[in-house]
Amino acid sequence: MLLCLTASAAHFPDCADDPNAIRRSVPAAQHVIRFDALAPGTYAVSVIHDENGNSRLDTFAGIPREGFGFSRNPAVHFGPPRFAAVRFVLGADTANQDIKIQYIL
Repeated sequence: MLLCLTASAAHFPDCADDPNAIRRSVPAAQHVIRFDALAPGTYAVSVIHDENGNSRLDTFAGIPREGFGFSRNPAVHFGPPRFAAVRFVLGADTANQDIKIQYIL
């Protein structure tokens, strides 16, 4: 699983060229991932189930061939959701996001 956490709408969903993004690669069996010591603010998370380990979301004719998910679990139609649909506010307390991985076969 590849995870990306960003506070930048301009760098969502892949965190490309975002020097402040947090990227993680974790085993698919790991169900809880913690991002410690985050400053309060607005963030978004994107997840890819990188089944073949090539560090990207594989597609065919623009349709994802691997699983994907986003914070707040928005409905996905054509292309990734906008940052506004997935952003969440992290305050001084803990914020949890339960992200459901979607597969389009």
